[in-house]
Amino acid sequence: MAFWTAGAVGLVIAYLLGSVPTGYLVGKLLRGIDIRDHGSKSTGATNVLRTLGKWPALFVLVGDVLKGVSAIIAARWFCPWLYAELSPPPTASDLQIWVPWAVCLAGIAVLLGHSRSIWLNFTGGKSAATGLGVLLAMSWPVGLGAAAVFGGVLAMTRIVSLSSMLAALTAIVLVCAVEHPLPYRLLVIGGGFYVIIRHRANVQRLLAGTEPRLGRNGGDAKAEAQV
Repeated sequence: MAFWTAGAVGLVIAYLLGSVPTGYLVGKLLRGIDIRDHGSKSTGATNVLRTLGKWPALFVLVGDVLKGVSAIIAARWFCPWLYAELSPPPTASDLQIWVPWAVCLAGIAVLLGHSRSIWLNFTGGKSAATGLGVLLAMSWPVGLGAAAVFGGVLAMTRIVSLSSMLAALTAIVLVCAVEHPLPYRLLVIGGGFYVIIRHRANVQRLLAGTEPRLGRNGGDAKAEAQV
């Protein structure tokens, strides 16, 4: 019973962390606008960059990454503490088995929270930045590898969606190539494909050659996807 209670609390915390609509709040606080009514109508850092400027966009990007980091920290430290408070202290072997699964579930919950925010009628972004936060907190080598691919592809193509999808694929390859607990691998594989599926409209535009590049304004900006 204590295990399930601690796990359920961890899931709720992770989901609510992911649900914090960073881009929406920045638009309201800085300009009194709903960012979803401007540019690409997304709440991600790319649309914030085009609508509000680079510093608000950087704040949104960092905030979304920190949501993922916070969810994993909560799963690693808060959930075991709560589990111990509700039952006799768990053994080291119990924690070795239980904590990776708590991290896996928290990672899934924070990604869903970002993309299906309870505060935005269960809409939201595409979980790329929040996913990066999950990776960095869960396994920093995998996170840095994915971030490096994202930065490199973005520098060459100026296409955010392509960079995000290739970073997700890189994370999947890295987590399978290096020794990780099974729950971590399942999280990265599932989360990576979830991010890619969330970009399905971008894939269609990439195949059609109409996907906008970072730095373009006007009509092209309206086609940019949520981050």
